Amino acid sequence: MADEHRANGHSQPQRGSAPQPRPRKKRPRRRSAGARVAGALLYVLLVIGVSAVLATVGWTWACDLLGLNKELITAEIVIEDDTEFSEVVDTLEKEGLIEYKFLFKLYAAFSHAEDKIAPGTYTLKSEMDYHALVSNMGASSATRQTTDITIKEGLTIDQVFALLDDRGVTSVDKLRDTAANYDYAFSWLKDRPLGDYHRLEGYLFPDTYTFQLGENPKYVINKMLVNFDAKMDEYMAQYSGEEAQHSLHDIVTIASMIEKETDGEDYRTISSVIYNRLTNPEAETAGLLQIDATLVYLNGGKTPTEADKAIDSPYNTYLYKGLPAGPISNPGMASLMAAMNPESTKYYFYVLNPETKRHEFTRTYAEHQTLVNHYSPNGG
Repeated sequence: MADEHRANGHSQPQRGSAPQPRPRKKRPRRRSAGARVAGALLYVLLVIGVSAVLATVGWTWACDLLGLNKELITAEIVIEDDTEFSEVVDTLEKEGLIEYKFLFKLYAAFSHAEDKIAPGTYTLKSEMDYHALVSNMGASSATRQTTDITIKEGLTIDQVFALLDDRGVTSVDKLRDTAANYDYAFSWLKDRPLGDYHRLEGYLFPDTYTFQLGENPKYVINKMLVNFDAKMDEYMAQYSGEEAQHSLHDIVTIASMIEKETDGEDYRTISSVIYNRLTNPEAETAGLLQIDATLVYLNGGKTPTEADKAIDSPYNTYLYKGLPAGPISNPGMASLMAAMNPESTKYYFYVLNPETKRHEFTRTYAEHQTLVNHYSPNGG
């Protein structure tokens, strides 16, 4: 059978015979030694190049962070109450104080810089590092610009606010809003209702103050109120009880009229005229104070006219008896003392002598009118 199979050209593999070998794969050609060296050199050069770039970038960032190798620049930065932190960063870049906003913002995120920056006007330099820039934009910064302002006796609240605005301390609108709506914790203000900024008229004590440019209006006003509180502290008790003949507000109101009417030497005598008219309604003035300064307060600072005497307002002392609705100016200590301690006289009238610039006082309207006619047909 085996021979027959072979004869027929068929062959059967025998059991246990070895498998046929598979075709060999071609091995990749090995690179030459020179090629391998060249590749390694190229890799080294690439690493060195990348490292150099990173080192250069890192050094540049570090210089910005640390305030190194910069052109010396000094810039004034103004930060308002409503200034966004991103606007501050934009300004720093625009003024050349920093070069990389993203890097400053990254630093700010880790250092909580946004919480440390306060409104104000600051003088900053490009040589300051990020930490110094943030520190010098804070409330206690030595670079925060200040200004000394003298609030003169007799200025109205509008004049005070305009002066503060003009000198760059804060705006009139912010001051009015704060005066009207911020509830200052002074007992003598508890009866002054919120809503109208004139509630603080009379209490912005005249003095010389140091204010920071761009200062919070709440603190600006508070400085003047604290000063008033300190100056009047020893006298307040006598005007706070239920048995007090006059309230502190009455005293401030009387003082505000004295301040606007005095010739600079007759505080207590002017005060006596006001009290005589208040306490003797049967006198010729019939309880009317007839203080020209109240008309000036109403007409915006102009010389009062006969027509002004008809203005329907609780501040018009020609039309309504007793004290006006409130102070008409911010009086100084001399006027406040005169309001608390008037001279004892029987005067009801006074007129300004145009030559001496001093008031002359009289008891009766007839005597007063004689002096008026003598000095000026338009006097009063």
